[in-house]
Amino acid sequence: MTILCICTFFKGAEFLRASKAEGNTVLLLTNKALEYKPWPRESIDEFFFLDNVENSFDTYRKIIDGMSFLMRSKKIDLVVALDDFDVEKAALVREHFRIPGMGQTTARYFRDKLAMRVQAEDKGIAVPVFSPLFNDVEITEYLHKTTPPWVIKPRSEASAAGIKKVYAFQEAWDTVHSLGEERHNFLIEQFKPGDVYHVDSLIIGGEVVFSRCSQYLSTPFEVAHGGGIFGSVTVEHASLDEQALTLVNYQVMKAFGMKFSASHTEVIKCYEDGNYYFLETASRVGGAHLAEMVEASSGINLWKEWAKIETSVAENKPYTLPPVEKMYSGIIISLSSHQHPDLSAFNDEEIYWKMDDEYHVGLIVKSDSRARVVELLDKYARMIYDLGYHASAPAPDKPVH
Repeated sequence: MTILCICTFFKGAEFLRASKAEGNTVLLLTNKALEYKPWPRESIDEFFFLDNVENSFDTYRKIIDGMSFLMRSKKIDLVVALDDFDVEKAALVREHFRIPGMGQTTARYFRDKLAMRVQAEDKGIAVPVFSPLFNDVEITEYLHKTTPPWVIKPRSEASAAGIKKVYAFQEAWDTVHSLGEERHNFLIEQFKPGDVYHVDSLIIGGEVVFSRCSQYLSTPFEVAHGGGIFGSVTVEHASLDEQALTLVNYQVMKAFGMKFSASHTEVIKCYEDGNYYFLETASRVGGAHLAEMVEASSGINLWKEWAKIETSVAENKPYTLPPVEKMYSGIIISLSSHQHPDLSAFNDEEIYWKMDDEYHVGLIVKSDSRARVVELLDKYARMIYDLGYHASAPAPDKPVH
């Protein structure tokens, strides 16, 4: 087959390699600014570039025009978005050229946080109480009938970019007014204090064939806005938390009509009532090296298996999941004040992976004991501070490509 991968961030190398290993012709549409990144060029048959990668009508027109010219000589069998910001682009191409896969309506459920909440609520899945920012009367009624704090967040950004937390009626309205003509692209929801989890899974034939549940040690919002250290650890196997999170993820995939893909779903367990609330999901592998953490605990490489699933569906062939391990793993990542921090002091035998990015410190540990994983992550967090490696930066209003 010929697969067009759309990825305007530098990521997904394992998917590209696995797609090529399956015997496919692999095309990559990416950001012109990323042309000289260390892509797995041996696995990419041809590159195509966008100067402007924003999800705008102008970008969409250029993609359609370029694709129409390309398809005069090449038949595209499959289109895959490797990052959140490219889901709309891939869905547009599929719809316009009638290529099988997720169309624009279903794609909305995996990109638009308002669409996610409306669909989840309609299907009986618990979500924090929310409101769109369309109508002044409805917003006022919402603020009166709920209690602060609230979070005002973009409908189509990823992670904690652009999210603002507000604590009073007037502060909420001031923030809404500050959005100007863009306010229709935001929503407001009640802030639920609690533990935030993520479920990373693989879906084929409408069924979740693999999932691994993990708990953030600091929420993405806290890390982005408080300058903290990012961390996550595998949830205790066979625990009530794992069972509940697995169920929520299954319900979300069914409700949103997911047929086949990798997915990354976030859920909060509220301190006040102990209930689990769906936060958001995405039709891609989780970022921040969570795929490596999942592989450490399970032996499952999400990028590779996703590529195999895409190929098997397109070729109408069966897919077999490799054996799954039941280990525990954890990840810790911090911005660093050092361009190339020396990680030699981190030398425990449980270390599975070390990060090799400029101005970052990052490690993944693996053990058959969850308590040992948590102990090591706590130890490494202290070391990152004590060695003077930790740094922080203001949260961007928008993601940086």
